[in-house]
Amino acid sequence: MGPWRRTIIATLLVVVSPPALSSSTKVSHVLVQRHAYLMGTSCRLVTYAPNRSVGLARLEGMLRALETSEEQLSTWRNDTTLARLNRQPVGHPVQIGPDACGLLRTLRRWWDQTGGAFDPAIGSLIDAWGLRAGGRTPRAATLTQARARAGFKHIAVDAGCRLTRRRPVTLEEGAFGKGVGLDRAAAVATGASWLIDLGGQVMVGSSPPDAAGWDVALAHPLARERPALVVSLASGSLSTSGGSERDVSGDGRRIGHILDPRTGRPATFTGSVTVWHSQALAADILSTALYVMGTEAGLRWAEAHDVAACFLVPRRGGSVQVVKSAAFKGRFDRGSVGTAGLVTQGEVCH
Repeated sequence: MGPWRRTIIATLLVVVSPPALSSSTKVSHVLVQRHAYLMGTSCRLVTYAPNRSVGLARLEGMLRALETSEEQLSTWRNDTTLARLNRQPVGHPVQIGPDACGLLRTLRRWWDQTGGAFDPAIGSLIDAWGLRAGGRTPRAATLTQARARAGFKHIAVDAGCRLTRRRPVTLEEGAFGKGVGLDRAAAVATGASWLIDLGGQVMVGSSPPDAAGWDVALAHPLARERPALVVSLASGSLSTSGGSERDVSGDGRRIGHILDPRTGRPATFTGSVTVWHSQALAADILSTALYVMGTEAGLRWAEAHDVAACFLVPRRGGSVQVVKSAAFKGRFDRGSVGTAGLVTQGEVCH
């Protein structure tokens, strides 16, 4: 086992293991890493480069792209583009830039295609459930009022890129911000062999030297130190949504941090969903949407739209059922890496 062949557990649900280099490859490639804290989670950037200086320069450019995305999209700050949009007067059209216009149109398309399972206009619901303040169970009247101020249907962007909020809805970046940042980082990347691990989402440029792909493990949803499935990722992005330390406690019970925009309540699924897509934004959005839908409805949607998705469903006794869409099996089953307890669709891992 080479010096870099170690498993590192990501902040949420993904484990990444850089491959060891052969003696001949070590002469021409070095592994360079950077660590940061972005978008409310830990971020790890990895690349293979001819020397450390080249690798650091490559990662610096990608890190800057991620930081710029945070500066534009974070709703934890008051000075970002998204925060300013959320403060615009209700009912008054506001001119927005081409990047924001294009992003909002993309978000609307996914909102429509997922039947509202993905909806970033839920700031009022997040406040009602106290997800940024330790958690609470809202009264029925409070939840009704919050639902009246939520929903992408209350946001319009016309052909001239003028944004109108018909109600005082607020957009939250939680289900798309990481994807935007990763796509932007990929756009400025130089050199093909790199990986970014941003919380529960991973994106890669291409396979590392001497390997078919990067080993990425999907953790057991109730015991994140235990990998339930390992796949070899050669391109694109894997995004995982599931319960985590982001869940909060209110009134003596657990409150899931992923809300179902259609009901205004926390999603009822307790496992995890991992989605692969060539674009990180799509993977980010769809892992959230399919988690909200749950295993049965989510799998039907994934199959109908040819989406590569994997559901990890907790069972009694600490086991987990692995349920994969046809697209996920077609992309990863041939290249899956074996681990103790590795399972296939419908089987159970203890």
